[in-house]
Amino acid sequence: MRAAQRGDPLAMDALLTELAPWVGRICSSIALDKGDDAMQETLISVLKNLPTLREPAALRGWVRRIAVRQALRAVTGDRSVPVADVPEAATVPDFETSVDVRETLKKLSPQRRAVLVLRYLEDLSEQEVAEMMGTPEGTVKSGLFRARETFRDQWREA
Repeated sequence: MRAAQRGDPLAMDALLTELAPWVGRICSSIALDKGDDAMQETLISVLKNLPTLREPAALRGWVRRIAVRQALRAVTGDRSVPVADVPEAATVPDFETSVDVRETLKKLSPQRRAVLVLRYLEDLSEQEVAEMMGTPEGTVKSGLFRARETFRDQWREA
């Protein structure tokens, strides 16, 4: 991490190689077809801003914040999406389920996708999702309820 911050090309490459699959899952879950673009923008932003990261232990939360912001920007075009640091956690579904889930997620709005992905794929608490999305916790709770209902209805139709 420190070597990458100093500009060591091998360390930077190793860091990006480690982060890319995880960042790709986050971005493609939220931005869907624009996930690759969001992932690329995330990794570029990470490299550009890596020297400003003071605490290496905060890397995953910092990168997640950037990835969510870039994914939302990719689908909404909103350049003002606020996102805060949160702890790291992730799960990976099997391929067939992930294809079905992705098709169902396509039918949701970007904000509803983001709330579901952060809560259930990234395993963040409702409070952490609220902080990351820059919205009140009550808004996240009601948004989660609506997103789950919409997802469930779309899943049944599939």
